[in-house]
Amino acid sequence: MLSVLIPVYNYNVLPLASELVKQFNSCGITFEIIFLDDASQKFVIENERINLFKNASYSILEKNIGRSAIRNLLAEKAVYENLLFLDADTFPAHADFLSVYISQISDTEKIVYGGILYESSKPAKKELLRWIYGKKREALSVSERIKNPHLSFLTLNVLIKKNIFSKVRFNENIPNLRHEDTLFSFELKQNQIEVLHIDNPVFHLGLEDSKTFLQKSEEAVLGLKNLIDSNLIYPDYVKLAHYFQLIKKYHLVYLTAFGFRIFKPLFKKQLLSAKPSLFLFDIYRLGYYCIIKK
Repeated sequence: MLSVLIPVYNYNVLPLASELVKQFNSCGITFEIIFLDDASQKFVIENERINLFKNASYSILEKNIGRSAIRNLLAEKAVYENLLFLDADTFPAHADFLSVYISQISDTEKIVYGGILYESSKPAKKELLRWIYGKKREALSVSERIKNPHLSFLTLNVLIKKNIFSKVRFNENIPNLRHEDTLFSFELKQNQIEVLHIDNPVFHLGLEDSKTFLQKSEEAVLGLKNLIDSNLIYPDYVKLAHYFQLIKKYHLVYLTAFGFRIFKPLFKKQLLSAKPSLFLFDIYRLGYYCIIKK
């Protein structure tokens, strides 16, 4: 028995629903698929057709509650013990996607992460930064992920038991600035809950343009700062904060912040170009972190 839980915001999830129902029907397992829309303004008519599928539902909230709260609400609505969280802009890479996860269901206290893929064909120039970042930093092999199992999983494709989720929920008190995955993984590690990495990926289809991704990256840096300042995670848990600690140790925070202010326009120009550098992207985020910390 399996509950598939999918938060939605301004995305057409009808193709995803159709694929999941098709795979479930070939598995012969009791299931439900719950799509919960966080007060979208787009694709509502298309998505309401999901309610025509057996054991699948789509409903829309009256007001937006954010990424953490909607995932917690989905878990509360789930009937079954085994929960599979997917993001709306994902799609199974293989026809046996659900059967692979079903084979992983056991009484062991663990969560299972299947991984993520990006399309191999290069997107338009305006989406290159997000695509390159995703392929290099997120679309990791199992052998790469298990080197740091807790930090190397994303909640966009993860199997977890309801009793584990009752111990480690998404924190609804933090600002809606991303890094809720980071805090969730940290708390799993603190509770000594195993993260099992397998090769069962989804494609990430929803590429933001580079300007939007850069803006969201700044929000994520601010979100990381808030987590550390609130003592919710250790400063050395994330590489960015670890490198900031080194800069702070050698009294270089003000110098780094000053340099970032001067070179920020050049950084942005390069990152929005046809050949964005992930090294400069890391420098950009570190410089921004120094700005908001000094």
